Amino acid sequence: MLKYVNTDIVFQEIPDEVTLAVNISNCPCRCPGCHSTYLWQDIGQPLTGDVMDRFMQKYGDGITCVCFMGGDAAPDDVASLSRYMHEKYPGVKLGWYSGRTITKRHSAVAHFDYIKSGPYKEALGGLKSKTTNQRLYKRDGDGRLVDITSRFWK
Repeated sequence: MLKYVNTDIVFQEIPDEVTLAVNISNCPCRCPGCHSTYLWQDIGQPLTGDVMDRFMQKYGDGITCVCFMGGDAAPDDVASLSRYMHEKYPGVKLGWYSGRTITKRHSAVAHFDYIKSGPYKEALGGLKSKTTNQRLYKRDGDGRLVDITSRFWK
């Protein structure tokens, strides 16, 4: 079961989107140097379709994207929640920040407009670093995932 700890409206996680970031707990990755170690714990409230409906009632007019930050302990649940959101809120884009390396053939990938893939490796840096191992993909008009990581580099 997915549990969320908190949410925030963010502008940098997904380029060109006003994003509701939903921080999911029980992260199994435990990357050294992680900036959100509190999400390693199995804490928070259940993240369900009803909870997402409440978020959309509260924020729906002010956001263009919802991004699940984590959920690596239950990727099928993340995919299921994404399917729910796509069906109920087709105008809202969906993203998933995963600490795992996700291939384009992973079953959950089909349900997202954006996928951030890869564990945080402190020596390589995060998405803003040109040496990062992490990648952010965006689904293009033909349904392909295109690497847009360079959008973070200055």
